[in-house]
Amino acid sequence: MRTIKIKTASAEYPVYVGSGLLKDLYRKLPKQRRIFVLTSPEIWGLWSKRFLASFPPNAQPVTLFLPPGEQQKRMAQVERLATELSDAGADRGSILIAFGGGIVGDLGGFLAAIYMRGMDYVQIPSTLLAQVDSSVGGKTGVNLTTGKNLVGSFHHPLAVYADVDLLQTLPERELRAGLFESIKAGVIRDAKLFRFMERHRPEVLGRDTQALEHVIAASIRMKAEVVGLDERESGLRMILNFGHTLGHAIEAVTHYRKLLHGEAIAWGMIAAVHLAKARKTVTPEEAARISAVIHSYGPLPPFRASAQKLVEATGRDKKNRFGVRRFILPVGIGDSQVIEDVTDAELFSASQWMLNQARKA
Repeated sequence: MRTIKIKTASAEYPVYVGSGLLKDLYRKLPKQRRIFVLTSPEIWGLWSKRFLASFPPNAQPVTLFLPPGEQQKRMAQVERLATELSDAGADRGSILIAFGGGIVGDLGGFLAAIYMRGMDYVQIPSTLLAQVDSSVGGKTGVNLTTGKNLVGSFHHPLAVYADVDLLQTLPERELRAGLFESIKAGVIRDAKLFRFMERHRPEVLGRDTQALEHVIAASIRMKAEVVGLDERESGLRMILNFGHTLGHAIEAVTHYRKLLHGEAIAWGMIAAVHLAKARKTVTPEEAARISAVIHSYGPLPPFRASAQKLVEATGRDKKNRFGVRRFILPVGIGDSQVIEDVTDAELFSASQWMLNQARKA
């Protein structure tokens, strides 16, 4: 097991990466506190026996369920689940375990942040995307009809358990979607991780335990370093949104039904790399190399959208400040920067180019 420390101005907690972490879960939780679990019916059906095996008969957790799908990541579900917590007697001394993918983790963290003005919670991410990205860093939230994650809070977990065993039942498409986030980590700040994924694609996609642990741990270390330097996304942390400005726009205009989150981010990265090449922050060779690695972890599903609607959707991005659009571009491989002068024309051109690629996929 690998242990990675997250240390920010307001919190410090461990992220555990390894196999068989569920069997020791109860022993590592604070004792004499009521435990509640938020999960999805699918995850609970696969893993409930192993999850509950570590809990003694007199300390079995209360289980809450969130239906699957991005459309469930809404305030209505938060209110329903908060009411269920209240009905079951949860108080500020209770602990909520978010056991599932990124949607469960984001909504569960937000629920913990606001229930009785804050309760402790633990993240047990069941997807690769959640393990390498959304479970770490304290960002929680839900969607509005106008955009993704527009309502939320910073609320760090007590701990994160990234159990690689959970990935063995992950559908192939979900695995690949998560790997796009690790490619992102390599492009923006960790050239060694990028090279590892470039050279060890067969082992990673083959779910080799050591290869997956390496990718997950490296991705988390990179994010831990960035979050430690900029907890509240006032500057450096924005680089973690490489590919997300257009990726979130793609999700919004396709009503969250066409692509998985990681797939939308991959298309967003491809558009951003095209823009970076036009601005000469990367060489044509570097742009081709980044795009090739992204596509090699595909296939990326095709989709159709309007470039104009994508540009309009980026106007509601959370990174924007005072009406200024902020966009993340790679600077070579392993470095990146926040750009504040990307024009609508540039973004339209990159979006149109990306859409042409998406139609051919």
